[in-house]
Amino acid sequence: MREHDRNTINLERRKTLIAGGGVCLLGIFAALGLAPGLAHAGVSRAAFEAMNLSDALDALGALAPEDSTSIKLTAPDIAENGAVVPVTVECLLSGTEQISILIDKNPTMLAASFAIPQDTEGYLSTKIKMAQTATVIALVKANGKFYRASREVKVTAGGC
Repeated sequence: MREHDRNTINLERRKTLIAGGGVCLLGIFAALGLAPGLAHAGVSRAAFEAMNLSDALDALGALAPEDSTSIKLTAPDIAENGAVVPVTVECLLSGTEQISILIDKNPTMLAASFAIPQDTEGYLSTKIKMAQTATVIALVKANGKFYRASREVKVTAGGC
C-alpha cells in the first residue's frame, strides 16, 4: 500500500471513531436526562404558539392571575434594541414553581418559561426579543396559584 493511501485510511478511521464516540456520549447524556435538546420546562407547545394574551394564559393554566407586589420585574424603560432586552424577575413568594415572561404585542406572547426547582430562590435574569413598545408581564406560579407583575418597555428598534 502506498503511504498516501495509508494516511487516508487512518484519517477516515479517526473520523469514524470520533463520530461514534460522540453518538455514544450523546446516548449516555440522554439516558441520564442531560441531553440539551430534550430539556424543557413542561410548558405546552400551545403556550409558546399562542397569538394573544388570553390564549397564552389559558395554555399556561393561568386563567385569572392576581397582581402581586411580591414580584419585582426589572426591565429598561427604553430599550434601544428590541433584539436584546434584559429582564430580571425576582419573586418573594414562597413555593415558586414557575416563572414565565410574556410580551403583549409580540407575534407570539410567551417569550420564556422556566420551571423553578423546589426550595430554590424565585429569581431569574434573561434577555428577550420585543417587536415593538409593549407591556412585559412576569407570570409566576407559586403554591399552585398564579400571580403577575407588569411594566411597559418602549422599544426604539424592533427585534422580532
